[in-house]
Amino acid sequence: MAEHIRLYPVRSAAAAAAANRKRAAYYNAAGPGPGAARHSRYQLEDESAHLDEMPLMMSEEGFENDESDYHTLPQARVTQRRSGLEWFVCGGWRLLCASCCDWLINICQRKKELKARTVWLGCPEKCEEKHPKNSIKNQKYNVFTFIPGVLYEQFKFFLNLYFLVVSCSQFVPALKIGYLYTYWAPLGFVLAVIIIREAVDEFRRFQRDKEVNAQLYSKLTVRGQVQVKSSDIQVGDLIIVEKNQRIPSDMVFLRTSEKAGSCFIRTDQLDGETDWKLKVAVSCTQRLPALGDLFSINAYVYAQKPQLDIHSFEGTFTRVGLLDLELNQLTKALFLALVALSVVMVTLQGFVGPWYRNLFRFLLLFSYIIPISLRVNLDMGKAAYGWMIMKDENIPGTVVRTSTIPEELGRLVYLLTDKTGTLTRNEMVFKRLHLGTVSYGTDTMDEIQSHVASSYSQMHSQAAGNNASSPPPRKGPSSAPKVRKSVSSRIHEAVKAIALCHNVTPVYESWAGVTGETEVAEADRDFSDENRTYQASSPDEVALVQWTESVGLTLVSRDLASMQLKTPGGQILTFRILQMFPFTSESKRMGVIVRDESTAEITFYMKGADVAMSSIVQYNDWLEEECGNMAREGLRTLVVAKRSLTEEQYQDFESRYSQAKLSLHDRTLKVAAVVESLEREMELLCLTGVEDQLQADVRPTLEMLRNAGIKIWMLTGDKLETATCIAKSSHLVSRAQDVHIFKQVSSRGEAHLELNALRRRQDCALVISGDSLEVCLKYYEHEFVELACQCPAVVCCRCSPTQKARIVTLLQQHTGRRTCAIGDGGNDVSMIQAADCGIGIEGKEGKQASLAADFSITQFRHVGRLLVVHGRNSYKRSAALGQLVMHRGLVISTMQAVFSSVFYFASVPLYQGFLMVGYATVYTMFPVFSLVLDQDVKPEMALLYPELYKDLTKGRSLSFKTFLVWVLISVYQGGILMYGALLLFESEFVHVVAISFTALILTELLMVALTVRTWHWLMVVAEFLSLGCYVASLLFLNEYFDVAFITTVAFLWKVSAITVVSCLPLYVLKYLRRKLSPPSYCKLAS
Repeated sequence: MAEHIRLYPVRSAAAAAAANRKRAAYYNAAGPGPGAARHSRYQLEDESAHLDEMPLMMSEEGFENDESDYHTLPQARVTQRRSGLEWFVCGGWRLLCASCCDWLINICQRKKELKARTVWLGCPEKCEEKHPKNSIKNQKYNVFTFIPGVLYEQFKFFLNLYFLVVSCSQFVPALKIGYLYTYWAPLGFVLAVIIIREAVDEFRRFQRDKEVNAQLYSKLTVRGQVQVKSSDIQVGDLIIVEKNQRIPSDMVFLRTSEKAGSCFIRTDQLDGETDWKLKVAVSCTQRLPALGDLFSINAYVYAQKPQLDIHSFEGTFTRVGLLDLELNQLTKALFLALVALSVVMVTLQGFVGPWYRNLFRFLLLFSYIIPISLRVNLDMGKAAYGWMIMKDENIPGTVVRTSTIPEELGRLVYLLTDKTGTLTRNEMVFKRLHLGTVSYGTDTMDEIQSHVASSYSQMHSQAAGNNASSPPPRKGPSSAPKVRKSVSSRIHEAVKAIALCHNVTPVYESWAGVTGETEVAEADRDFSDENRTYQASSPDEVALVQWTESVGLTLVSRDLASMQLKTPGGQILTFRILQMFPFTSESKRMGVIVRDESTAEITFYMKGADVAMSSIVQYNDWLEEECGNMAREGLRTLVVAKRSLTEEQYQDFESRYSQAKLSLHDRTLKVAAVVESLEREMELLCLTGVEDQLQADVRPTLEMLRNAGIKIWMLTGDKLETATCIAKSSHLVSRAQDVHIFKQVSSRGEAHLELNALRRRQDCALVISGDSLEVCLKYYEHEFVELACQCPAVVCCRCSPTQKARIVTLLQQHTGRRTCAIGDGGNDVSMIQAADCGIGIEGKEGKQASLAADFSITQFRHVGRLLVVHGRNSYKRSAALGQLVMHRGLVISTMQAVFSSVFYFASVPLYQGFLMVGYATVYTMFPVFSLVLDQDVKPEMALLYPELYKDLTKGRSLSFKTFLVWVLISVYQGGILMYGALLLFESEFVHVVAISFTALILTELLMVALTVRTWHWLMVVAEFLSLGCYVASLLFLNEYFDVAFITTVAFLWKVSAITVVSCLPLYVLKYLRRKLSPPSYCKLAS
């Protein structure tokens, strides 16, 4: 960040004005002006317009010629403009309304204009504008918006809004059909449960935010250091960040304890990469003698206005599961049935009298068609599922942060995962060294160690025997004929090259800790081997240098000009760094030119990917084959080569290289050409293989998810080669599958050709970079998503957080399937929040993803059990629970309809008062809710046969088909119960109530038993407890029952007969279905 933000000391007004003019000129000269950019942009758009009608399967011939061929393609269709009235009638009114609404929203939600900022060092009070607090807030509400917000979230569902209207209607005397508590008590109970649940979730979010915001940091003031909370840091504060401490906000790097002003940082919260990146402090502040002098320079930072970049995240406010949306649709269907039934009853009445009042009374009488207890049962069930997930000993540490969507875990089709820290540990281990004729693995590293020790001891003895008084000769490349080198000398050269060709820096800890003074820090350093650690921009490089240390050649010191190696015998070899060529994604290689101070030999070392190095090294017949073998093992390969230079050769190269760097035109191309002049006929030294260690059980987990029908996409900020390697080693891409690497594209035509090439490939995994993805989505969004969804696996590399979230959104829009995103870093938050279900892993990259996710786990392998076992159970249980609750309301509404029909369509309630309240609560609530303990297959069986998960994604457990089946069952049972009671009662109407209501309770208890697939002892307790409560209440409900009648044998046989007729046929049908057409889980269980 320091290289993009300039530091200004305070000067006079005239000097400040001149500086402002210079800054304005600088920004104007930084790139082409708007006018210059406008012409080229319009020209490109005009050219791309000719591609609008181009078929996606067009052959390559259309693009083999120059760009003028585009003009031969068909022109885009021009839509005929309609007349004003026709346009308004055909949908213009909708556009006008939308435009007006957008205008009003923009007026009400007008954002503050972003401007450039001037930040004074150490003086927050000098800031001209007010900045927000540096605090993390994941809460949905505050004290004032909690109640209104929760009520709005609940009453936006049709079910709750309907019952609110019904309950309010009871305050109208003409519409009152019962006691007020009959309607308001259930509604109040539902709202109380929901408010309490939301309050608990909100309090947990508050506690998590408080923990993060309370982290302490050292703030530098004029009076010394003080400890401040992260949330109390202000713009302009000088913060001291210790080693391995998280950076609490956007910061400018002013000073470090390192003398050179360098520091290694990790950007895992921005791009997901845990590699160390070298940053250099602002030079003028680094040169200050002490930390306190920062207050004496009286300077400020002038920063440009905030830009849309990887620091910006997209999020969702609330989450609603698919099951809730499906039940909401079924509720609307029930409402239509309710209205239709009420209209039929009024029609059969003949519309006599105040028919509209009778219509409303019928709406109230049949209101139990839409059960208010549906929401509270589902919400309590979800809370129970969350508790079961967190108590599962097989996935310890799992936390359910969103208790409203556990059943979403059972409906997933796409799983989008991060790589670093999610699939891998980001811990590199050196695994293989291949010299062409011999290969060394982890079990033969001791042979390399002995060869290195013997070669350096031999060199030391030879050097000791030579005359030390003469200066070392400057050797050049030998002109003698090539002699086949021994294995020992080849190992010596390979290890030496690996120990020198890198950008690794050894770091030593201070005894007294990090201090403010550089001199004290240098004096307190412990330079022992045990206190040394390595830092580099790539973990691969660290792994290579650690390996050379393990075999005897140790990197002990490095600065910008030299590095020192320690041999197995303890001698120090010093090499002067003459030139450094860093790794780039375009060149795919890095190099270094060093001079051995003891022999004055100049050597050019280079290492890189095999695709870049194969044309540089001398001819060989083993490199390509061995690279393929290592890649199939999941190893990351690097080819190492060298070239010896004479002093004259190097001086010639240096002059040409310096001249190229000073060129004003095509500087990059000229510099690359000069470097490539050295990259010819280089001596191939070795091939290395490094393994990025995977998380525990990643391979079997990914295989399980694939067998479950879940398509896995890997979205990572890492480079293409690394992502491809991990996709193979983790078996995200199976050994039998080909990999199609989408070429780098920058135009519409190139994207067109590559999409055609992808379409011709069958059953291959897709690997695409973020830049190419952006081009494809710009011109061929639908076609790309269609092709990508057909691939068994997709890998997107170099993805920004915004791109990750966009991919999730595109999958949701184009496929309509449920998505799940899993990650462990702050750069994954946008993806996690955009998905239907977000899973965060609490790991090395912090807790940001874990806190923002719906579910938090500790290891990737826990995803398998979370989805296949808990996702299955949550969805199956919620579906059964919801349909049984709706059946409970449909049965009693059917009985009310039959009763009103028999008694001349009178709008008189069949059951009143406590009977209606007790029916939905104490009499049937416990058995129905006990279905949250049901399971169709055991967890072991679900894990053994993950293919069972595929049926869940089809949504067959809760659909309009199963809903209609339950409606028919409810109509049949309601008719049997009511007509049976009317046929069998003898004298008084109160006997009808006793017979029908008792048979209704027994029927509901038997229907729960019919729905259960695996009995739990609590289910049996719930059944007998509810039955006992009802039998006991018969003795006290004299207002509704005739105690003398219910103790007779006639009452018992009549109730038993009606109950058997209503339930026995269903039991017979269930038995026949399980015998003739058993579901898949029954076949496995048998």
